[in-house]
Amino acid sequence: MRVHLIDGTYELFRHFYGVPKQADTQGHEAGAIIGVLGSVLGMLEGGATHIGVATDHVIESFRNDLWPGYKTSAGIDPPLLAQFHPLEDALRAMGVVVWAMVEFEADDALAAAARRAADSAEVEQIIICTPDKDLSQCVVGERIVQLDRRKRETRNEQGVVARFGVGPKSIPDYLALVGDSADGFPGIRGWGEKASGAVLGRYQHLERIPATATAWEVPVRGAARLSAALEENRPLARLFRTLATLRTDIPVFKDLDELRWRGPTPDFERVAQHLATPGLWDRARRIPPTD
Repeated sequence: MRVHLIDGTYELFRHFYGVPKQADTQGHEAGAIIGVLGSVLGMLEGGATHIGVATDHVIESFRNDLWPGYKTSAGIDPPLLAQFHPLEDALRAMGVVVWAMVEFEADDALAAAARRAADSAEVEQIIICTPDKDLSQCVVGERIVQLDRRKRETRNEQGVVARFGVGPKSIPDYLALVGDSADGFPGIRGWGEKASGAVLGRYQHLERIPATATAWEVPVRGAARLSAALEENRPLARLFRTLATLRTDIPVFKDLDELRWRGPTPDFERVAQHLATPGLWDRARRIPPTD
């Protein structure tokens, strides 16, 4: 079997900015919700059987206590933010498992679910549906891959190395150096993608990078300057790595059968009508259950 793990927060953003605005029967903006529901139905129509969706029930997480500049809900368009919780309810009514994160983030839930699914010999492949860089740390060979559904690009372990210059296990170290503007931490001054990929491609982790550039076994432009910046900020780099490291020890599901789609609940018809898109219900009830 294949297990599909979907970044619901990313999908909501993608559809909010990528589809026409559409109001529900009460006049509230619901275009992104409708877009995500239709997209997930498309996956089921295409043969997906086991699906889990992770969402950020709140944007803030434990990482905000570690770094004051970490991402928050500030600046998110109110019509977008207002669709977060209704999306979770609509997906559950559609019969899809939802992990709504509060203390942790949606990315943590995806990482934990991927690790949990990989424990089962029944699983042929786990497909993490998101382009987010930090999820690349979860990729394992061809068994756990990343799928950018918008670009229709799949990234396996070789793809991670080709994109970043480092393997999946080095992605948190890589992000610690280059930073992640989407998550709100800047990285270490001067360390760009090329230098970070080259150095970590050789040493893998921050602790293994020699303290002086003369000891580096890889040619990097401005090595002395980069080495000095890293030595001055190693504690900060380790903190950024902690921010970038996804948690895989949080509870998501006990048995893979929980992710099996068995058809929409009766309440989904009401949800579709409320969204002024009854066609969603028509599509959902025509998809054969997978049990």
